[in-house]
Amino acid sequence: MTTTATASLLTPYRLGALDLPNRVVMAPMTRYRAAEDGTPLPVVAEYYAQRASAGLIVTEGIWPSRQGQSGWRLPGLETPAHAAGWRAVTGAVHAAGGRIAAQLMHGGRQGHPLNRLLGDVPAGPSAVPAPGPVHVKDGGKAEAVTPRAMTREEIHRTVADHVDSARLALAAGFDAVELHGANSYLIHQFLADNTNLRTDEYGPRTLADRLRFPIELVTAVAEAIGPDRLGLRLSPGNPQFGMDEADPAPVYRALLAELDGLGLAYLHLTDNEDYPALADLRPRWSGPLIGNVGENRAATDRERGEAVLAAGLADLVSYGRAFIANPDLPERFAANAPLTPVDPTHLYGQEATGYTDYPRLPAGHPAVRPTTT
Repeated sequence: MTTTATASLLTPYRLGALDLPNRVVMAPMTRYRAAEDGTPLPVVAEYYAQRASAGLIVTEGIWPSRQGQSGWRLPGLETPAHAAGWRAVTGAVHAAGGRIAAQLMHGGRQGHPLNRLLGDVPAGPSAVPAPGPVHVKDGGKAEAVTPRAMTREEIHRTVADHVDSARLALAAGFDAVELHGANSYLIHQFLADNTNLRTDEYGPRTLADRLRFPIELVTAVAEAIGPDRLGLRLSPGNPQFGMDEADPAPVYRALLAELDGLGLAYLHLTDNEDYPALADLRPRWSGPLIGNVGENRAATDRERGEAVLAAGLADLVSYGRAFIANPDLPERFAANAPLTPVDPTHLYGQEATGYTDYPRLPAGHPAVRPTTT
């Protein structure tokens, strides 16, 4: 049992097949540092290696197939070139003593023909467009397109694509895989009220039908790579990009009831002002839980993260913006050091500025050792 707030975030934790030195998780954050074909640029290895002191790094969203590409210069994990690029990243992180999970992110309806290698219209559960306009690769903006409704065959192919990509992730050296079921992407689109209008067995006519695709996807990937190497991120009730979930509680309670017995490495969960998902769903999940309390809110600081652990709402806490500008975030927590603010002008792009040039604590800075009893 910890005796100080600092000790709880900085104590070790067993997560699936991984032994973590602390409970500070780097959250997935899109940064657009990939080549046009989706291969991560060389600077990506340096970026993640700088943050290797995190208990666990979760990468930015990676498309598992070209059909799931939602943005230009977002990274992929579909080809040998992609795997080679990510192998350089995982090698750099491991050499620095870190652990890293690949987040697989299928865009579903999110995307535009100008931002896709295939140049095609994206497909989601139903032909419901995302709010526009959208940024496109030439630096301009375009009106959002109406997506196609996925056929049953495309749904089955999408599950298989995730399995193939997850296997490729482990072959590329990743320690785990996280499926992105949050923030308006494909899994979330099947769960939400306004983006799933299907009338077949993948539609909302019954709760079991609404949950069918997420359950099939998670189960298939867990069977392929082992459940102790697989995590799932969810953001119940998150309204980003035009998502609407009038009453998320019964949907996500039922989803967790179906998935809890699989033995997943973790659930990565955000909540919001309208639905306190951590408080509602923590008692319904028997495995490890990573809590994120900064989504659509002020950036999470150390005190807020400690409060999440102290309240029993999560076993680990993920940090996004704080890790962008503080590559040594756990060391700063240990030293009670101030945090560097984020430069918002260089969040996206291909350059190293605002990406790998944030300062670390100077050598010899006094650290506060966590005390336990």
